[in-house]
Amino acid sequence: MWIALVSGFLTGLSLIVAIGAQNAFVLRQGIRGEHVAIVVAICALSDALLIAAGVGGFGRLLRLVPWLADAMRWAGAAFLFFYGALRFRAAWRGGAALLPAEAGTVPAAQVIATCLIITWANPHVYLDTVVLLGSISAQYAPHTTLFGIGAALGSVAFFSTLGFGARFLAPVFARPRAWVVLESVIGLTMWSIALTLILTV
Repeated sequence: MWIALVSGFLTGLSLIVAIGAQNAFVLRQGIRGEHVAIVVAICALSDALLIAAGVGGFGRLLRLVPWLADAMRWAGAAFLFFYGALRFRAAWRGGAALLPAEAGTVPAAQVIATCLIITWANPHVYLDTVVLLGSISAQYAPHTTLFGIGAALGSVAFFSTLGFGARFLAPVFARPRAWVVLESVIGLTMWSIALTLILTV
């Protein structure tokens, strides 16, 4: 039983740690100190729901409905290109527009909507949580539920550390130039993931 729980935790953590669109967004919000708790909660809860679906066998639906995966892929790529362009525009403007002192100026509803889209419109999330974790969990039967709980806890631990720990980087990002670099890196991350989605056959 404990092996299933720990394995789920470590497996889930290893899949989430890779820098992606969702992680870049959480990092940015954490550094800005802007609606961090809400963003962390959305990411962790979303992962938990997707992991539960994967452990429960929902991954089979994606294999039975091929067009659903394609629809998610194109929708996700379009949004990531758009969001990446916003980050490049923010980097181009530079200066005071990127100072952490402006944290809280973006409405919570807008941050929530962006976080939800970045999370749920990215096919990679479904591949990692629903398909991959769902498949791995079968190896731990009859303790698949414990495996899923462990994976969900790994998600909570990672996003909490990333979101709330990012504030320690605040002194570095007190310089506008540091924000220009961060926004540029996030923009490149979003566009590279979007290209990966488009080129995926």
